[in-house]
Amino acid sequence: MLGKTAGGLFWMYRYLERAENTARLIEAGQRIALTRLEAGDSEWTSILQAGGVKSAFDREYDAVTRDAAVDWMLRSKANPSSVLSCIESARQNARLVRTALTGEVWSATNAAYMRIREKLARKVSERDLPDVLRDIRQHTSLVRGMTHGTMLRNEIYDFVRLGTFLERADNTARILDVKYYVLLPSVSAVGTSLDNVQWETILRAVSARGGFRMEYGAGGGPAEITEFLVLNKRMPRSLAFCVDKLRSNLRYLHKGVDGQLPSMAMVDHLERQYLSHDIGAVFECGLHEFIEEILGQLGLIARQIEIDFRFYQ
Repeated sequence: MLGKTAGGLFWMYRYLERAENTARLIEAGQRIALTRLEAGDSEWTSILQAGGVKSAFDREYDAVTRDAAVDWMLRSKANPSSVLSCIESARQNARLVRTALTGEVWSATNAAYMRIREKLARKVSERDLPDVLRDIRQHTSLVRGMTHGTMLRNEIYDFVRLGTFLERADNTARILDVKYYVLLPSVSAVGTSLDNVQWETILRAVSARGGFRMEYGAGGGPAEITEFLVLNKRMPRSLAFCVDKLRSNLRYLHKGVDGQLPSMAMVDHLERQYLSHDIGAVFECGLHEFIEEILGQLGLIARQIEIDFRFYQ
């Protein structure tokens, strides 16, 4: 495992990012479900699969319903990736590394925990869900803002960024994969208004709609959207952007180390092997297969970082 302080920072920010990203995934599910009313509650199977929590959900519930899926992803203590579980784990890690954080970051983290716990104290109605999801995003964003505005750019900040961008890359890949799991009614629907609305929802889920319009104007279809979220290094939630930040922060931590750390070599491999091609090559490989490979590589990198810095205090 990582050294105590490094590990606390790494996981604190992974959990904060995961709480926000789970809220984004639920919002994507809500929007996509509205485009396919005939699919009913089974639509939420897609969201659980994309979020990687379907197997655990099946052990707790006999059938997938909208209410059960949303409650599982928002509030369930049995789900370690639920928003409530993540925000509690983030605060617990923040307490362990309290002296490594500024007062502003600690206060924002504590406020986020208290507010989100209050909002999720009872089951969230469909009417209240948009406001609750917005609250989750705003409070986690406040912690991120306080981090950027008050923390020294030292090794503490590097571990913060590693946790953040590992989790963010994972989430962007999973939200893109929603489009694979949300099966269109028929092949003939590809390119129709239904297909376009679903791709628009993917952009909204990662707060990329405005940036995409600046880059492509009113045009742009599935290939352009995928390129924007996978390969564009100026889009702060794209896979390429996140991997670039992982590499730069590992490079800072790598100073004074003899030889190349395995985690650094793995990030370099990920970028060369998967993020140095054009979008046509990605689609030729198969978007779902490409994303599965990316998720597997990110998981290996996360474990290797913990090994490389297990004695880092």
